[in-house]
Amino acid sequence: MSTIIPIVNHSHHPLPAYATEGSSGLDLRAFIAAPIPLAPLERILIPTGLHIALPNNWEAQVRPRSGLAIKQGLTCLNTPGTIDADYRGEIKVILINLSNEHQVIHDGDRIAQIVFQKVEKMEWQLVDSL
Repeated sequence: MSTIIPIVNHSHHPLPAYATEGSSGLDLRAFIAAPIPLAPLERILIPTGLHIALPNNWEAQVRPRSGLAIKQGLTCLNTPGTIDADYRGEIKVILINLSNEHQVIHDGDRIAQIVFQKVEKMEWQLVDSL
């Protein structure tokens, strides 16, 4: 059974989808007006045009795409990036260029993946020793 997540798509790209039956993550695409050059060791925040409303006790994790990392040296900072259940802003991805070459991000590029995870709430019990 799937969990239903409301989504607003301000981009002109299709909604993220699982590539295969066994996929854990859905690809996020860049939603940008013009190509963005990225110098070696430069980092930038890339918009996706997507907004979601997660159910309570769920989180979304933004993770790097392995193909982008190995082929172009691009990866995500703050990884996994956590999207809390009460966040309603646009999903954006912090990319960094770890290669020795300039890279260019284009509109529609698959820049990261998003994975959903159920979260258990915890309470502290203060004790004198463990």
